Amino acid sequence: MIIDITEIQDMHFFFRLESFQEVYGIIWVFSPIFILVLGITISVLAIVWLEREISAGIQQRIGPEYTGPFGVLQALADGTKLLFKENLIPSRGNIHLFSIGPSISVISIIISYSVMPFGYNFVLSDLNIGVFLWIAISSIAPIGLLMSGYGSNNKYSFLGGLRAAAQSISYEIPLALCVLSISLRLSNSLSTVDIIDAQSKYGFWGWNLWRQPMGFIVFIISSLAECERLPFDLPEAEEELVAGYQTEYSGIKFGLFYIASYLNLLISSLFVTVLYLGGSNISIPYIFVSEFFEINKAYGVFVTIIGIFITLAKTFLFLFVSITTRWTLPRLRIDQLLNLGWKFLLPISLGNLLLTTSSQLFSL
Repeated sequence: MIIDITEIQDMHFFFRLESFQEVYGIIWVFSPIFILVLGITISVLAIVWLEREISAGIQQRIGPEYTGPFGVLQALADGTKLLFKENLIPSRGNIHLFSIGPSISVISIIISYSVMPFGYNFVLSDLNIGVFLWIAISSIAPIGLLMSGYGSNNKYSFLGGLRAAAQSISYEIPLALCVLSISLRLSNSLSTVDIIDAQSKYGFWGWNLWRQPMGFIVFIISSLAECERLPFDLPEAEEELVAGYQTEYSGIKFGLFYIASYLNLLISSLFVTVLYLGGSNISIPYIFVSEFFEINKAYGVFVTIIGIFITLAKTFLFLFVSITTRWTLPRLRIDQLLNLGWKFLLPISLGNLLLTTSSQLFSL
């Protein structure tokens, strides 16, 4: 049987084309995840730089200015330094818990970004339980802190881990009740995309900020406590616990805790934007841009970019408030922290939920 050389070349070309399509399919599957991780990384670096600049302005200091233009590369330099530092492990500690704890804290927070809509239909996974998935996964992060504190074989670290667990339990309940008030009455859905769509129907005045003002305040306070930001950073209070659960850590493991803190702050700010500020909705009072968007409806990329810009602008506005709060208010005591959560925020959030459900019943 004689096979022509041209046929052999065609067969080789066909197999190369098939393998290229397989590689392209794999890249196409993982490209959204890569873009999401890249965007999160750049956002965290931007938040670190903003916090240093804002804190310097509040305290009348200069702040970072030598590493890169305006000091924007200072966070990258710090991360590189921690990457090459030696990782110290306590001789009498639990090595497995000590090593796994930081990874659990970071991974559990990163998963929450999968349900976050950054723009119009620009979301990695639109789940019908998206908001409660964030609440459920965020409750895993304190387990990593508790494992880190216990595995360090250090009383200060263990107390810091216990405080982190108690603080998370105390403030997750008001947080969940605020989300429940929105999903039951205002959007009838736990999907983050549906919550944004429900707010966009009525423009600027349809934002849940105006319909749930008490829930908005409780959600902000609870999210700051969940992020362990001042005045709620009791798990790592340096005056009492040296550095809390991260006392024995060094190198990249210490850097993972640092990254987890800013990742948690960013995702909390994004959820404030989605739940109360309309997400990527561009509705502004007395400025009607609906006709402009109708013209550009066909240009999906343009609409997506505008939506991402609006979402990030609202998010960084809340980040500015969080950073200013950190460098303005003093730290609470642990008893004041727990009293605020159980005696004030929990009854207020329950009352808000009761009023919301009552209004829904009366409107039937």
